[in-house]
Amino acid sequence: MEQQQTFYKSKERIRLDEPKRYKVIIHNDDFTTMEFVVRVLKEVFFKNEEEAEALMMKVHRSGSAAAGVYSYDIALSKAEKATSMARAEDFPLRFSVEPEEE
Repeated sequence: MEQQQTFYKSKERIRLDEPKRYKVIIHNDDFTTMEFVVRVLKEVFFKNEEEAEALMMKVHRSGSAAAGVYSYDIALSKAEKATSMARAEDFPLRFSVEPEEE
């Protein structure tokens, strides 16, 4: 009698973690106009008029605030685009990117 061999294919479980999220922080300064900050928040971070004005006032009062939370590449890209807009208008407006607390 002939024996038959059976092969089992084992499945490997792969654990996928959610990618880390990063905050784009906008920092207050004494030179950038409020109107320009609102424009950047609308054009780069896609805030509506009310959200942009509220966020601008938060930055003005507290010194900094998160403009948005994104994946690393998108956060870096938005910070660079906003910084470029500010430099083109000769404003010292500063943005930073930092990991979101879990």
